[in-house]
Formats: sequence, structure tokens, C-alpha cells
Amino acid sequence: MNGNRFGRLFQMTTFGESHGEAMGVTVSGCPAGLELEESDVQAELDRRKPGQSHITTSRGEPDAVSIKSGVQDGYTTGTPIGMVIENKDARSGKYEPFITAPRPSHGDFTYSAKFGTRNWGGGGRSSARETVNWVAAGAVAKKILATEDVEVRAHVNQIGDIEAPEVSWEELGEHTEENEVRCAHPETAAEMRDLIDEYQEAGDSIGGSVYFETRGVPRGLGAPRFDGVPSRLGQAFMSIPATTAFEFGLGKEAREVAGIDRNEDWEFDEDGDPVPVGNDHGGLQGGITTGEPIYGEITWHAPTSIPKEQTTVDWETGEEKQVQVIGRHDPVLPPRAVPVVEAMLACTILDFMLLGGRINPDRLDGQPGEYDTDYHPSQPE
Repeated sequence: MNGNRFGRLFQMTTFGESHGEAMGVTVSGCPAGLELEESDVQAELDRRKPGQSHITTSRGEPDAVSIKSGVQDGYTTGTPIGMVIENKDARSGKYEPFITAPRPSHGDFTYSAKFGTRNWGGGGRSSARETVNWVAAGAVAKKILATEDVEVRAHVNQIGDIEAPEVSWEELGEHTEENEVRCAHPETAAEMRDLIDEYQEAGDSIGGSVYFETRGVPRGLGAPRFDGVPSRLGQAFMSIPATTAFEFGLGKEAREVAGIDRNEDWEFDEDGDPVPVGNDHGGLQGGITTGEPIYGEITWHAPTSIPKEQTTVDWETGEEKQVQVIGRHDPVLPPRAVPVVEAMLACTILDFMLLGGRINPDRLDGQPGEYDTDYHPSQPE
């Protein structure tokens, strides 16, 4: 099975299945000299883990991370960082009816058709639980970007037909984690919560979207065509399970805007550098960063695991039958997807900064060839 690695210089390679023994990720390309503790990664995993509220799955996973390699005395060594998150609360019994009778709109049949077999417990490798690995890698990426004053933020901007008004960068930082929906507009968050409750009580689910933004990204990152920043962001975000759309800048609204209105004039900034007047382009022109904030949104369809009765067929018995997907599932995905979006955004931007030489891929201290450093191990006393 291919497709388990993301990135060029900053790479994550993941393993694990929803009900397997553990999830895990190897992060290659992290420069040496980054202060890194398990608590740094755990803080991000706690934002993604299940069981946080009544609008998330009740699966009781602590998602405790263990760093197995790549760190010495609290600093990264430049070698691969291996991290493992054990699965503690897998219950596969409720998935037995679907071993040869695929759940509607899941990856059950396509996985079986491709490989002739599959790990069926909890959806196996196709489960969104696999994103726990991405968030662990993203925690490392975020710490590196922070040394360059680059920050990523995201929040839930729509659930169903309830859409939040535009919020400021400051509000994104102050209010996103204040409510279970992770919407940075508190009044709208309350409306979203009521709507989610309605769908949950009806045994159904609902879709939504997440707005993302990053600031501090220097201009000149990326390349035209296949290695453009929007191209790679599209791959990153559309890899998240249940996503159906990615857009940046004006996004789909651009189809209604005339060229003269979308085009942005140029002016000089205080340093005498050309800068665009406005940012409808979302910080990206010609696939390359302009230095302006990069922003956009990602859309999720409603979770496919719902307790309503549905129809499937059993290819082993030849029967058509009515089934109910009974288990512990999220009624809506964007609230727990916020840290996943931030992680993939951070990994992608960091990869471009390493590729563009903005960060030394070997070490963060800017002292190539120097061996007597503050973070080098010392002889025991």
C-alpha cells in the first residue's frame, strides 16, 4: 500500500489502523536543535482526541504519545523522530456484521476490492483515527515554524446552514478553544451546537467547514505548476477523511467576480518593496507566496456512520439487508478536524520553507560545522 508518506524534506510516514495495537508516525527532516518534549506533542493530540464532549465520539482514547527516537536530552538530533500512540479502547465486535456487507458510503468495499482483504475493525486504515499521526507530526512542525514567527490558526466557520461571520486573527486565537464546536464566534457557536444536537438526537449527522489562516509566511515560497503552494495544500487538505472541497482566497466566489474587481494593484510598502493592494488571492499568486496571510476553507460532508437504518448487500450470502451502524461516532467532523487542518497546514508550509532554504534543514542554530553547541550531550560528571 502506497500513499503513507507526505512531504518532500519535512516528511511524515505513518502506520496503524483504527482498532490495531497502535498508531505511529516517523518524522524525517526535522532539523537538530529544536527543544521538544512529549508534552509539546500531547497538547496538540489532546485537542484532537475523542471523548472531549457530547458532540464527539465517546471512544475513550487517552492518545498518549511516546517519543521513541530522534530526541536527546530534550533536543532533536536531526535523525528521524519516531512517535507511537497506543489504541486503548478499540471494540471491534459491532463491526462484524459489515465484514462482507459494506457500510453505505464508507471505504469498506473499495478497500476489499483493491486488496482482496482489509482490517475491518473500526474501518481499519481508512478510519479518521489515522489523523492522530498527522497531528503529532504537525506539533513538531508548529514548534519549528514558531522559531521563524510563523503561526497557523483555524476554526469552524460553518455547520449545516449556520455560518459564522468573518472573525479577526486575534479572535481566532482567543475564542476557538473556548467552546466545543471550536467556532471563534461564540454566538454562532451556540447556534451550531443546537443544530448538531438536533441531528444527533435524530440519529443523523451533518457536514460543515473549517476556515484556516497562517501569518508570517515569507514571500517567494513554492514553484509553478505541480509544486505550487496551493497545489500542495490541496493534496494536504483533501487527504483528510470526508473532505469534499478546498478553496483559498475568494475560492468559489471568484466565479462571480470580474477580472477588474479581483485584480489587485501594486503599491510600495514602507521599505520600498512592491506589495499587492488587498488579498483576495489568499496570499498566493502563480503558485508562490506573496508574503500576505494565506487563508481559505475546507468542507466536510456529514459523517457516514449513523444509526439510521440503511440498505447494504452481503457479497458472501448474496442477500440484501437492512443494517444499522451501531458504535461510537462523531455527529459532525469539523470541530475535531481543526487541529488536523492546522497540522497539515504547518507541515506543508514548513516543507516549503526547508525547500526554499529559509530554514537550514540540518540544524536550527545557524552554525553549520560547529560541534560544541548548547544542545550537544556532555560527558557525564
